[in-house]
Amino acid sequence: MSLEASIQRLINILTTPPVPRVVKVFDLSGNPVKEMELPPQFFTPIRIDVIRRAVLSIQTARKQPQGRDPMAGKRTTAMSFGVGLGLARLPRIKGHLWPRAAFAPNTVGGRRAHPPTTMKKIHEEINKKEKRFATRSAIAATAVLDLVKARGHRVDKVPQIPLVVTNDIEALATTSQVKYVFKTLGLWDDVERAHDRIRIRAGKGKMRGRRYTCPRSVLVVIGQDRGIVRAARNLPGVDVVEVKLLNAELLAPGGVPGRLTLWTESALETLRRENLFM
Repeated sequence: MSLEASIQRLINILTTPPVPRVVKVFDLSGNPVKEMELPPQFFTPIRIDVIRRAVLSIQTARKQPQGRDPMAGKRTTAMSFGVGLGLARLPRIKGHLWPRAAFAPNTVGGRRAHPPTTMKKIHEEINKKEKRFATRSAIAATAVLDLVKARGHRVDKVPQIPLVVTNDIEALATTSQVKYVFKTLGLWDDVERAHDRIRIRAGKGKMRGRRYTCPRSVLVVIGQDRGIVRAARNLPGVDVVEVKLLNAELLAPGGVPGRLTLWTESALETLRRENLFM
């Protein structure tokens, strides 16, 4: 290891906020029932630059490449009539007394000067190891209270960061049950924050099936879906995801780490047992 790498590693260690090794596990009533040790993924150095690059890669992967026909606007008889006629030397369509201009980019009805091309690189490529490191770094950021508060989440009533609950939450079948559990765990204030900040999108996106914007609220990470995905899907800003499907965008929306996250016991056990994202 070079001197520069050793110095950077030391800086990461010194600047990474402390994360508790052992955390409490709460039941659905908000009472601590046991303790468990966090997986090693929670102790990864937090690199915001790598997280943002991974988020950009995920977002650009959804873009569909587009381009124009190379002959668009060029299938015409238009040509310049030359000089001496008192007319501008623009390509004009033949067959009229006063032919209209065409073909040239600076004319009404002309072709585009610089249309989109299929050769343009849209997807931000990222290495596999770098993407896994970004996911681990985003996981570690969810355990830092200062980063969670900096994102704007309301955590005054949350008993612990990171919040770990028993596997019973995976079997909730109705939205009212999820709402009750969120209230007992102190998470409902953040769901209300997301609801109060729903806005109509600025721009033409409101006409294209994405009329409203909604802030991100609680992320529920589970080991297996037994009904909670359907029960929580209508709560504003709430996402439920299996631990194997985690990525940097879910853990750090917009590239900003520290999302308010609720972990289940089985999710943490799967992280440790299968050594995910390592």
